[in-house]
Amino acid sequence: MPDTAAPNTRPLRVGMAGFFIECNRWAPVTTAAMFASSLDLAGEALQAELARDVPRVLPDTRGFMAAMSRLGAWQPVALRMVAAQPGGPVAQDYFDALLQDLAQRVRAAGPLDALFISSHGAALTTDQDDADGELFTRLRALVGPAVPIVAVFDLHANFSPRMAAALSACVAYRTNPHNDLEACGEELAQHLHTVLQDGPGVVELVKLPLVPPATAQLVAPGTPYSDLIVLGQRHLGGAVLNVSLCGGFALADSVNCGFGVVVTARAGQRAAARALALTLAAEVWRARGRFVTQLTPLQDAVQAAVACGLADASSAPLILADVADNPGGGGGGNTTTLLAALLAAQAQGVLLAVFTDAALAQIAHTLGMGATFDATFNQGSTDPLAPTLHQRARVLALSDGHFVGRRGLLKGSAQSMGPSALLALGGVQVAVISQRQQLLDPAQLEVLGIHLDDASTDASNEEQTRVRTLVVKSRGHFRAAFAHFTSPDRIVEVDCPGLTTPNLRTLTWTRMPRPVYPLDPDTPWQPPADPRDGLA
Repeated sequence: MPDTAAPNTRPLRVGMAGFFIECNRWAPVTTAAMFASSLDLAGEALQAELARDVPRVLPDTRGFMAAMSRLGAWQPVALRMVAAQPGGPVAQDYFDALLQDLAQRVRAAGPLDALFISSHGAALTTDQDDADGELFTRLRALVGPAVPIVAVFDLHANFSPRMAAALSACVAYRTNPHNDLEACGEELAQHLHTVLQDGPGVVELVKLPLVPPATAQLVAPGTPYSDLIVLGQRHLGGAVLNVSLCGGFALADSVNCGFGVVVTARAGQRAAARALALTLAAEVWRARGRFVTQLTPLQDAVQAAVACGLADASSAPLILADVADNPGGGGGGNTTTLLAALLAAQAQGVLLAVFTDAALAQIAHTLGMGATFDATFNQGSTDPLAPTLHQRARVLALSDGHFVGRRGLLKGSAQSMGPSALLALGGVQVAVISQRQQLLDPAQLEVLGIHLDDASTDASNEEQTRVRTLVVKSRGHFRAAFAHFTSPDRIVEVDCPGLTTPNLRTLTWTRMPRPVYPLDPDTPWQPPADPRDGLA
């Protein structure tokens, strides 16, 4: 139970926790080592990290802490924060140990006035679909019903009833590409102060049998998602603190997949929150036909890159998005279908970024700058999606891979790609990294001497030619980072094989609730007559 006099007699004590991962059912299991390589800090180590000028935590945490400091005296109580690159279900033994450790740390922390959680909301484990709901439910049982638990979520969260029941307030990103994490953390701090004053808030959830492909969830003027988010924001004020529209992550293949309409309201306003959630859910359902995606055939995309390389330098450059091999959705970041096709077509002025191959990056570092060698991508691979590829290569640049994000999702965060190398394969250059991740920020290229702000690279290296076509292994976050590089009409989403394909009908589903739109075009849904029904 919270100390109700605490805000007047001592700084607020807020437990700081995090469990951030988006899980793809078909990707390899996410292990403890994968969390350790990204973020897994607790106690004093986490406290020290939170105090750094450029911490490794996500911007939502930084925004929350900055706003809390502006709003009054408070004390962050470091519990444990873990995060990993999107991947397969989390190993159950790691998750069980995490739950046990967090429980011990909450008990040892003494009285807490609130709990903050940095979450994604689309986690799986090898044994269960609702890892986030399990975590929140355990924490709620530990702190009791009166202590606010608040969280920031990704817009792609697969929100579950257990998550909603355990929370006092939440905020999901409203941008995609995600560039509002810090603002979401700041907003959540405001809501925490509200629920501390008025009493625990209420979170209502309505689920829809709708699973938009990730490429159809862009938030930009004229898109269905943007229109719906604008509509939701018009209902803020009075009883309603926040409206979050979570399109979900279909590739989790989870019983919790489906579009979630989430409304946070003041204490005692559950009926108002429920009514609004149902109203907005009906609007989302009416717009379901707009959540479609059109991919460009591989050969057409390659021909566009060849033409771009031959065109006058004053013409607009091109971005090819290899959306089916997006590490941000669990992809390996190492499929070679598009790379092989570009090489076969002798495309010029192409930069592919970033390609995950730690062994190849290490060979480049061992050989050194300027070395020419027979490069083997995915050496020893038995993965049909990531076969080996052999090509003569020259080492153009080397880096330890450390960078600080400048735009979008990683802005202000210290990150690492591990040992990295820029290789020239004729007219195609490839940025090879060691730690799997998508291309999110220009700083990832700048550490290899590639500066796209002025559409040029390091002038000191004569082999680094002007980039005419940028090939990204990313679903959409590159849009926030490289909007300056070319216009939206010059971004091509390529239809290639991969673990993160938006062609949902090509996948074998095992846990997805059916029927569901658009997999089942005739899927029915009606707002329930009883306002307490239909909470999936």
